[in-house]
Order: sequence, then C-alpha cells, then structure tokens
Amino acid sequence: MAENIATEQGQSPDKNAEKRIIIRTVGLKKTYMMKDVLTQALRGVDVAIDQGEFISVMGPSGSGKSTFFNMIGALDSPTVGRVFIDEVDVAQLTAEELAYLRCHKIGYIFQSYNLIKYMTALENVTTPMAFGGVLPDEARERGMEILDLVGLKDRWHHRPIEMSGGQQQRVAIARSLANNPSVLLCDEPTANLDVNTGQEIIDILVRLNTEKGVTIICATHDHRMMNICDRLMWIRDGQIDRIANRDDVHIELASIDGE
Repeated sequence: MAENIATEQGQSPDKNAEKRIIIRTVGLKKTYMMKDVLTQALRGVDVAIDQGEFISVMGPSGSGKSTFFNMIGALDSPTVGRVFIDEVDVAQLTAEELAYLRCHKIGYIFQSYNLIKYMTALENVTTPMAFGGVLPDEARERGMEILDLVGLKDRWHHRPIEMSGGQQQRVAIARSLANNPSVLLCDEPTANLDVNTGQEIIDILVRLNTEKGVTIICATHDHRMMNICDRLMWIRDGQIDRIANRDDVHIELASIDGE
C-alpha cells in the first residue's frame, strides 16, 4: 500500500496536463461529545481538489474549518464518510501506512509555527527527514537547499528565539517541505505577521504552487491570499456553503490597508 501513496519526485508541474484529483471526501461527518453535549463539527462534506490547485478555505470560528483540515490531513478520523488521498481510502491504511502518508504526502504549516525552540532552523527542517529515513548528510544538504528556497540559508544556525515571526514562519514552511509533499495544509499562515512579511509568505506559497506544482489548501481571512488562489471554499455550520472560481468572485483588496 505504501507504494501507492509515495510522492512522485523530480517532475515539473504541467498546468496543461489532465487534471488529477488528489483529495476527495465523501459524506464526511464528524461528531464530538463534549461535556455530555453532542457537537456536529462536520455535517456531510463532499469535495474534490485537483493536484496543483491553490484553494482558500474560509468560514467563521466554529464553522468546521479546523476539523475539515484534520480530516483531509489524516490527523483525525471521520465519524461517518471517507477521505481519499490520491484515491487511497485513508481509513483502509494500517498505522504504519498512515504514518508514511503523513510523512511523505502532506506538509503542515501552523499559525503558531510549532518550531522546536532549542533546535536551529536547519535542525527543525531536517527532523522530519529523520522520520522519513533520510541519511544525515543528505538531510543536511537538502535542508540547506530548502532554507535557501525560503530565503534563510544564512540563518540556518539560528534558533527560533533569535528570529522574527516572519523568519519563523519561513522555517515552518521549509520544515513542511522536508519530505517533498504533494499537498500543503496551511492554517492562517499570515495571521500573526505584518502586511509586508505576510506578503513575503504568500509569495513563497505561490512559487511552490506554480513552480513546484504543490497543492496548497489554506485556511485564511487574508484577502491577498484569496486573490491569488484558484478556488475559494466557504464552510459554514459544518457544511460546504459555497465553492467558487477565483475569477467569479470580486475581492476588495483595499480592505487590507488598515491591517
């Protein structure tokens, strides 16, 4: 099964190539029991996302965005329904196969960075490679290449406390690329950053999408992110409220001037 979910390496993205669905959900529902209260976080989500798409996901607090991300990122299991990644039913994977998928297929970028404080930037980036079976010398070389990609090659020896918020987010992006994932799940990647630094992070994500063919799925309220995506998805009350192509939506970028 692991061979079926291995990430294809060394291939240049072809925007004219036939579309291939990389993530698909069918009748996705998630119910939590909290203090004897039954909460329906997802109420039947059906969605298909193509390889190489840039998707912006929006919705108010408590709408189900985080739960949806946990489902498609294979971090949690649905109560009802199925999640397919590269047409592999995640529920059918063994624990070992599931760990392989998380390590090699999906990269995670968190709003709070989640860097290991006592490690250098390079060590933070190469730690996932160790779990992926990459030898130390190769991991170091690849780690420096990825840090160079996000503009931090000269900061490889700095620890998080020695870096700005924007630099820490760059390290977080570099770490998410450690094992060459096909999909990046981004949780409000610009929320804690100033306007200019946030734009730098957006530019990096755009390059990864257009030059590397990485599928980007981003929970965001940043209008600039919405402006460069392929499709926008609204989640409300645990359901897909609306999905629209970027060209069909009017976005007022002037609203970011007051950030």
